[in-house]
Amino acid sequence: MHALVGESGCGKSVLAATLSGLLPPRTRVSGHVVIGRTDVTAALGYPRDPVWVPLRGRVVGTVPQSAATAFTPTRRIRRQIEETVAALGGLRTAEDLADACHLPRWALDAYPHELSGGLIGRAALAAALAGQPSVLVADEPTASLDRPLARTVLGLLRAQADSGVAVLLITHDLAALLDGVRDGRPLVEDLSVMYAGRLVEQGPASDVWAAPSHSYTRALLDALPRNGLREVPGTPPTLTDPDGPARFDDRLRGAS
Repeated sequence: MHALVGESGCGKSVLAATLSGLLPPRTRVSGHVVIGRTDVTAALGYPRDPVWVPLRGRVVGTVPQSAATAFTPTRRIRRQIEETVAALGGLRTAEDLADACHLPRWALDAYPHELSGGLIGRAALAAALAGQPSVLVADEPTASLDRPLARTVLGLLRAQADSGVAVLLITHDLAALLDGVRDGRPLVEDLSVMYAGRLVEQGPASDVWAAPSHSYTRALLDALPRNGLREVPGTPPTLTDPDGPARFDDRLRGAS
């Protein structure tokens, strides 16, 4: 499992939308994106491009940042998951998916608004697994959850990774990552740190935790309660402002 961390607004969700083929129309794109053996660069910003048909849901499953948005509010969870399975040619039943995600079966017959944040998150994970994807992108799946519920959700993602699914966990909750030890090993194997739309550090999670090489990573770790809750200096850049400080060192100088 690979975690992507960074402050709110740094571009993590844009990356999730990129991998899921959900960038808004006519988005300006640079670089290349290859999913499996398919180069999807030309289709980025075109969510209805046919290239996404065999990929979205079948190769890449997505748990959106707001889990409730994965569902139509006026229809029961069961029917929506069953339709997703049928549309993607999946082989699992709604009950099977619910069991895999520790979602009580009674929740399948509820409407989205009748479920708590923890339950709707598990339902969204079940829907994301409907097409048996080999890649799972989870965008802030523990946002607004208390620590016990967050541990449950992260444990479910870890179980998917253990089953062979490549999981990208997008989060700003470093404390949950550090606390998430399962069976005596870290929750995630690899870690990337994003600042102002760019990856500033990446590597094995244990190495990054033990000896972060970038000043921004060190600042994020210093802000954890266990390390004294030291405030990250300065103001995060606005990515729509080309004249804003794009480097963390520039931000530090501006705050001094």
